[in-house]
Amino acid sequence: MTATDSRVVVVGAGMAGHRLAQQLALHGGREVLLLAEEEHRPYNRVLLAEVLAGRYAPEIAELAALPATVERRRARAVRIDREQRRVLCDDGAELGYGDLVLATGSNPVLPPLRGLFDDSLAGRERHELPAGVFAFRTMADCADIDARLPGTRQAVVVGGGLLGVSAARALAARGIPVVLAHQGEHLLERHLDPEAGELLRAHLTELGVEVHTECRVRSVLTTDRAVTGVELADGFRLEADLLVIAVGVRPRTGLAQAAGIKVRRGVLVDDLLRTDDPHIHALGDCAEHDGTVYGLAGPAFEQADVLAQVLTGRPAVYRGSRLLTRLTLAATPARGPLDIAAFGVTSPSPEDRVVRLADAGRGSYRKVIVRRDETGDRLVGGVLLGDLDTVGQLAHTWEGDEALSAHPLHLLTTRSTTPGGPSR
Repeated sequence: MTATDSRVVVVGAGMAGHRLAQQLALHGGREVLLLAEEEHRPYNRVLLAEVLAGRYAPEIAELAALPATVERRRARAVRIDREQRRVLCDDGAELGYGDLVLATGSNPVLPPLRGLFDDSLAGRERHELPAGVFAFRTMADCADIDARLPGTRQAVVVGGGLLGVSAARALAARGIPVVLAHQGEHLLERHLDPEAGELLRAHLTELGVEVHTECRVRSVLTTDRAVTGVELADGFRLEADLLVIAVGVRPRTGLAQAAGIKVRRGVLVDDLLRTDDPHIHALGDCAEHDGTVYGLAGPAFEQADVLAQVLTGRPAVYRGSRLLTRLTLAATPARGPLDIAAFGVTSPSPEDRVVRLADAGRGSYRKVIVRRDETGDRLVGGVLLGDLDTVGQLAHTWEGDEALSAHPLHLLTTRSTTPGGPSR
């Protein structure tokens, strides 16, 4: 056995790769090499909006230092040699592995907007964004946006999902006039129903964000390759000297695909987080398990914990994750902060039972979805905004997947004595 036969090489030093390296070091028995592409120290991506808003310094978002037994190397993996079990890097290094883990994460989606890229240029320059146009995905994006803020008269954020809402409220907290343009019928449509989406819109408006839903941006307007605004599908133009595009992310699968590993939306993995090559695993944003690409921190951590057990010879399987998404928006002059939580099924089927409690004046909304099977009623999902004292108990009931012992209304009126679970 060579020295590299027992080495685990982890490609990607984001939250998933960092957690896996921590867990492998904790359990011991394997040499761990972590390949980091970003120049920043590992950080909690969930806190990027707090950094952009100026509430946290970048170092506050940094993850705990890795144990000394983990080797961290700044390099980008460019090719996998599966036959020789080597990873080739952009710095010329050829790194042997016993097991390889792909934790390559995801890239922001850049929609095909007219004017976003310059077709008159050649090579890499053709794909450079105009000055003042940014994605919102990394700590480097935060730093670049922050450097642009002095002198910014108006910002436009494209996308009303978690990233777009987070970016808009962060910019508003910095005193920047913000317009949020979202193509869907309501904000956070993957997580909220229309009534909850409208309460979120009202809260963002009070924070100073001008929200437009069912609004499609078709062109980026520039002068000398610097953004001056956007044009909407109806021809209306919005002025902007800062444009943030946050319409979603796409798993980074190119490295796996080039190596002949099976890829659909993400890198396909089984219940051992293993690809179709038994020496290569994947987890986090780049992995697709049982038809699902999660793209959230909670499932990535669960996958890392399971994979650490698998790679150290202990029995473990990954059966999928139950998602609880949380977001907190700052207080407005009229009311306190707005807490949002969504879990499980958020759109009921015709046979489901739905229980709602709403108070528009206080910006409070609670909905649970209950489904009956042969053993009784079960909580299958919920949406909550406002005072989330109930979310911990609701999440506990949902995660336990046990038959309800009381009327669903009891769930919405019982204050929590347990933590609310992981955030996005």
